Amino acid sequence: MTMTTELLEPALDVPRKGRKNNPEKTREDILRAAIAEFVSQGLSGARVDAIAERTKTSKRMIYYYFGSKEQLYVEVLEKLYGDIRRTEGHLHLAELEPREAIRRLVEFTFDHHDRNVDFVRIVCIENIHYGENVKQSSTIRAMSQNVLQLLDETLRRGEAGGVFRPGLQAVDVHLLMSSFSFYRVSNRHTFSHIFQVDLAEDAALKARHKQVICEAVLGYLQA
Repeated sequence: MTMTTELLEPALDVPRKGRKNNPEKTREDILRAAIAEFVSQGLSGARVDAIAERTKTSKRMIYYYFGSKEQLYVEVLEKLYGDIRRTEGHLHLAELEPREAIRRLVEFTFDHHDRNVDFVRIVCIENIHYGENVKQSSTIRAMSQNVLQLLDETLRRGEAGGVFRPGLQAVDVHLLMSSFSFYRVSNRHTFSHIFQVDLAEDAALKARHKQVICEAVLGYLQA
């Protein structure tokens, strides 16, 4: 009987003793290649063979490190969400006056989405799959709770200082600033063609949109 389950392959290609290798670099290279493959082909269309070709490694080696295509996809999600969440944690919001802290967070969110198109596309793909893979990751949930806590602390400081109105919810503010930043990247092609603007390259328009979302968020928060 011929075995067709690819999950059985990893044991056949465990790295041999004496081989010079860098496991962390190998994993990172595979993740980067996987991002490109998933972005271009989606989860269903992506092929482990293609990822192996991109990294000049073997398909079995990919299974050795990640177990399955689906687990590799989950780790891609964790990497991309981790990139934004870790940086948010280093914005030093607690050291800033509340309004300035919010402005810094909004500007960072806008810029990160604008510069990381792959992140936006992967999130779009995951939503096509109803978030089935995100919900498997406690890591993504934990990282996201951390940024909500930072945001909530900033809102409470602003409320206590009389510059923000009471009763604001961190998740609402996060959704407000993220949705605008996300939409102008996820829909840039259709929006640009329909309205004859260039969301990708027009620097003046980009600067204006960053100002729009900053003022919109701060206006919503204002006491």
